[in-house]
Amino acid sequence: MSHSTPDIRNVALAGHPGAGKTTLFEALLHAGGALQSAGTIERGNTVSDHDPIERQRGHSIDAALASIDHVAAGGQRVHINLIDIPGYPEFRGPALSALDAVETVVVVVDAVNGVEHGTRRLMARAKERNLCRAIVVNRIDAEGADCAAVLDELRTEFGPQVLPLNLPADGGAKVVDCFDQAGGGSDLGPVADWHQKTMDQVVEINETVMDRYLELGEEGLSGEELHDAFEQCMREGHLVPVCFASARTGVGVRKLLDVAERLFPHPGEGNPPLFRKGSGADAVPLELSPDPDAHVVADVFRIVNDPFVGKLGIFRVYQGTVKKDSQLFVDDGRKPFKVGHLFRIQGKDHVEIERAVPGDIAAVSRIEDLHFDAVLHDSHDEDHIHLEPIDFPRPMFGLAIEASSRGQEQKLANALHRLAEEDPCFHVEHEEETNETVIRGLSDLHLRINLDRLKDRHGVEVTTRPPRIAYRETIGAAAEGHHRHRKQTGGAGQFGEVFLRIEPLPRGGGFEFVDQVKGGVIPGQLIPAVEKGVRDVMRGGAIAGYPIQDVRVTVYDGKHHPVDSKEVAFIAAGRKAFLDAISRARPQVLEPIVSLQVQAPEAHMGDISGGLAGKRARINGTDAAKGGEIVVKAQVPLSELDGYPAELKSVTAGRGRYAVDFSHYEPVPPQVQQKLVDSWRPRHEED
Repeated sequence: MSHSTPDIRNVALAGHPGAGKTTLFEALLHAGGALQSAGTIERGNTVSDHDPIERQRGHSIDAALASIDHVAAGGQRVHINLIDIPGYPEFRGPALSALDAVETVVVVVDAVNGVEHGTRRLMARAKERNLCRAIVVNRIDAEGADCAAVLDELRTEFGPQVLPLNLPADGGAKVVDCFDQAGGGSDLGPVADWHQKTMDQVVEINETVMDRYLELGEEGLSGEELHDAFEQCMREGHLVPVCFASARTGVGVRKLLDVAERLFPHPGEGNPPLFRKGSGADAVPLELSPDPDAHVVADVFRIVNDPFVGKLGIFRVYQGTVKKDSQLFVDDGRKPFKVGHLFRIQGKDHVEIERAVPGDIAAVSRIEDLHFDAVLHDSHDEDHIHLEPIDFPRPMFGLAIEASSRGQEQKLANALHRLAEEDPCFHVEHEEETNETVIRGLSDLHLRINLDRLKDRHGVEVTTRPPRIAYRETIGAAAEGHHRHRKQTGGAGQFGEVFLRIEPLPRGGGFEFVDQVKGGVIPGQLIPAVEKGVRDVMRGGAIAGYPIQDVRVTVYDGKHHPVDSKEVAFIAAGRKAFLDAISRARPQVLEPIVSLQVQAPEAHMGDISGGLAGKRARINGTDAAKGGEIVVKAQVPLSELDGYPAELKSVTAGRGRYAVDFSHYEPVPPQVQQKLVDSWRPRHEED
């Protein structure tokens, strides 16, 4: 059925692993009429987990999309785009990419386990991106569920603006409305108490609505006024609504769908997307209008290499209308492509459509120029537009990889490129000093999943070698360096002389190259050659073979020869002068430090803490969790976590789990640095 922007709701289901997002996704599709019966993870027939590896492992790996076309209770036609976001932190690339395609993030919380690490992380991410947030407390009928304690925990953790729209009753066998109704009882006490709190919170955001409410009561408010006040509360973070449900039995699912249809913001109401026009420091905020007649602006938030339809670019339309057979540009490209086929995604199925209006999510296929975060538009007036970049976690786990059989090198390279296109947190690097291809991801599991895909999806068998930790080099003091490069080969000679000084930048400062040469002692056209020599060292390292960071290099003097001074001479002089300066600047090797959270039964606290102490970890504290468990928080050098999953499984009898996030870089201990320096041998040295 056709729809316009006010009919659309874009909703992402997120949450800690095991909270029941995929089951809720199925239940919502069934309640909205998109499925005749809901699939289950156990049977392997869910709409979202359609990848064979997802079915084999029993959890989501990629963000999955499906939609509901439904006639709401008031007669309004509603089109709901639902995105099921993977809960495991290893798959944050697809998860974070999908968040920018929606107005509302529904965080699913397990009624037994309550607030978990993933709950906090996703609530913080949604708030950071200025998205509307809602919470579903799922599995309210499960053994051990304590809905009252979970609601208290949610309000303590995220603030008094967390308020319920319905309440569990009869031990979770049903839910009772506490937003539209004020009478009756529930498992959490009188409905009237929560009804009053929620209504007061909603109406106080809008002065006009508040006045009408005080004068006429709830009956005096129209449905439109209530919607406007409600979505304003969500948009401004003044209300985080909570719905209770059991996705397995369907209890509360219809109510959640009704709330989304009636009260969640549509794409014209949500907080405006964070677009900018221009590049670097000159980029300025840009406000787009959800006007179907304006120029098209859409953002590609997902790339899928489908074996049947080829490369799919899934995008969200922010402005204008994308029509079949229209022409679109990719980023600042000069040559447009024709929209030969326009799809709506329904799990693994692709349904052809004629148009996509502002707020719609759609896809095009077989356009090789498409990439994650590409901006699609139909006019060069919209060149140089981009969304505010997402702060993706840094992939710190690595494996050296090569094809098992000769002749498959190009096939492997193509397959790795496709995998990296689909996941912004999966990187492929070529290590020049070792001539190795290295894949990097967020964990050992993340890498194993991609190795499985190489074999199953792309038919490439590989061998791997132990991970190479992403060490970095820097300096601890300012110093000066000098080198005169002179070479006579019988014909034209080579001559270049460079004086430079270096100084450390704050951690994360990157690299700065400054030209302070006076009087033309090094001609201006040869300064880039000096910088190239410096950058060669920056890439390949000076003492242990790792990239250098957080350094400012200032070239201030030198000499040239009118005949023999060539680019190659100043590349060599710049390189050797930089190495000379580094040798005097207290060079340091930096190692990645990660924030580690380990959750396990309290009885294993001693084993966990003792094991971490032997890994140069700094334990920052412990928190009590439900079910007699504890959460240990620590900062640990990444190099010390090799084999940690198996170790944790052993000491906790398989009941321990952990999450890792990159934290920062810091210098390695002297004995570790010496070992790294001694084990590195440059492949060649310039004379």
